[in-house]
Amino acid sequence: GDLASPIHVPPLNQAPRAEETTPPMGTGSGWTGGGATKRRKKTLAVRRAPASAPQAQQQQPLQPATPAPQTQPPHQTIMALDATATAPPPSRHVDPAAGSDKEQVCMAVGRFLYDAGVPLEAVNSVHFQPMVDAIASMGGRPEVFSYHDFRGCVLKKSLGEVTAQLEYYKGSWTRTGCSVLSDEWSTDKGRTLMTFSVYCPEGTMFLKSVDATDIVTSSDALFELLKSVVEEVGEKNVIQVITKNSEIHAAAGKRLGETFPTLFWSPCTFRCIDGMLEDFSKATAVSEIISNAKTITGFLYSSALALSLMKKHLQGKDLLVPAETRAAMNFVTLKNMYSLKEDLQAMVSSDEWVHCLLPKIPGGIEVSNIVSNLQFWSSCALVVRATEPLVHLLKLVGSNKRPAMGYVYAGLYKAKAAIKKELVKKSDYIPYWNIIDQRWDKHMQRPLHSAGFFLNPLFFDGIGDNISNEIFSGMLDCIERLVSDVKIQDKIQKELNMYRSEAAGDFRRQMAIRARRTLPPAEWWYMYGGACPNLTRLAVRILSQTCSAKGCDRTHIPFEPLHDQRMNIFERQRMHHLTFVQCNLRLQNRQQQYKAKEFDPISVDYIDIVDDWVVDRSALFSGPAEQPNWMEISQPFNWTPSAGPGDEFESFVEGTYPPCFPFVRG
Repeated sequence: GDLASPIHVPPLNQAPRAEETTPPMGTGSGWTGGGATKRRKKTLAVRRAPASAPQAQQQQPLQPATPAPQTQPPHQTIMALDATATAPPPSRHVDPAAGSDKEQVCMAVGRFLYDAGVPLEAVNSVHFQPMVDAIASMGGRPEVFSYHDFRGCVLKKSLGEVTAQLEYYKGSWTRTGCSVLSDEWSTDKGRTLMTFSVYCPEGTMFLKSVDATDIVTSSDALFELLKSVVEEVGEKNVIQVITKNSEIHAAAGKRLGETFPTLFWSPCTFRCIDGMLEDFSKATAVSEIISNAKTITGFLYSSALALSLMKKHLQGKDLLVPAETRAAMNFVTLKNMYSLKEDLQAMVSSDEWVHCLLPKIPGGIEVSNIVSNLQFWSSCALVVRATEPLVHLLKLVGSNKRPAMGYVYAGLYKAKAAIKKELVKKSDYIPYWNIIDQRWDKHMQRPLHSAGFFLNPLFFDGIGDNISNEIFSGMLDCIERLVSDVKIQDKIQKELNMYRSEAAGDFRRQMAIRARRTLPPAEWWYMYGGACPNLTRLAVRILSQTCSAKGCDRTHIPFEPLHDQRMNIFERQRMHHLTFVQCNLRLQNRQQQYKAKEFDPISVDYIDIVDDWVVDRSALFSGPAEQPNWMEISQPFNWTPSAGPGDEFESFVEGTYPPCFPFVRG
């Protein structure tokens, strides 16, 4: 369904109005304002190393490995095969006359990156600054390790450090349970690859990758693969297995649930919610608003003069900010553009803009008209307010900061409430409700989500005596499936009534009531659920689960060569270990994702997300406004999140929920 009258798409040739006739964005749906943030300082982000492994595994000075005795099996000696090789000749010195010490270091690092073909985004790694610090701390001219060292003793020690950290994660599985995550994609060569990871609140662990080209076409073969992974992790530890949602995956998941009666198969909630946003983007009125916004960004990011003027009037800020997916990028960028509306309007009315060539060419004329058109901004504000709760829910589900199982049902309610509030007329908001319902009802109605909503103390006021059959039935399904002992099932049922009536223990304490909004749900149960020990154990295991099958960032990890059958058996094992280290380091580093990040919208490193937001479509027919020269454009500032690690959760609980959700009777 398309969006009706509340959203208007302005004609591009419409004259600007002297005064704004629509009110500015209000505070509904968590909107935090149209004011610009303070100007950011132009500084390099300081990267910190991830949390260290347990005490016994603290890093020791690296020593070249000695050859292993030949009596050992080959798979135990691979790490030391090349340990005795000599180091390569030292690289040439940097010319002392080349500039400051910092410039010399930057030039030396740059030459290494360019010559070796290392992706430039490697400097965004949290390990880059610690590496520089370690080299600097050695003083003089430090001796470097050789190619063979990095394939041998360094990899071996890194594998040991990563494995020690993962053993720490494993220690929590019996207490919190875990989720097996299956990520799947197709390569350029037509292969289908799958990665398996294990999630728990302590962290996510990469397990292995599989060439599933001949597996994903058969539900029986896929079932056998999923079964083997569950057995590897331990049936008693696994609460759910999350995969993509297709008929074959659903059939394999059903068999998995029949084989292991104490776990659930779940499709990926992150994909489901992203699909909702993608469907919203395709609605005619919304897509035209997005198209007009892309006209603005495409032109401004394709001209050095326009980009310079934009940076000047926006105090160095960018119109584009990073997002998890292309669909989310649409709405995150609309929100950011609206917050910079006044700066953009000041730019197109400035003497610098008016008297230059830009407003006299087709693309510039369009930009001037759109930015000056108040109806465009009014519709843009409405779209942002209507979709912001769903964007927040996507961030929450995809976050690695806090398990999202207890938030999804309420998040969907909040999204639908915001749409209804903004569009008012039933004929206007029902098409969007239908998008949400069709995506959710077809794929995602699962007992774990019902139980997560029921057990989340944040929504306690909404689960009184009028809880719906759907929610309570899902809670009972989880009790029967996740608790095999019938005597404990009966005890949990009694404790449920105590929880609902606040008749037991510390539930009624004022501290417990205040903590509903501040503590993670599982932590709240640990703190205040002592009077209901059996229900507490179940609640912790349910509320400690993720809803997303997202694995690590796969960029520049050699998954496809890993499955090349021409590779030597020793080298294949080495590659498996290298991939294991790479993936787990990235998963560990996701915990630090909210630190300042260097983001350049026009960089090829972000092309999959930014897509055509930085492409001047008018230039496809008339040619660019000027001869492009990347050396003329200013270096971007670092992108810094507007809030801390809890941003998506703080936004989620912002405001007061009504006492009755649509999931309760009446």
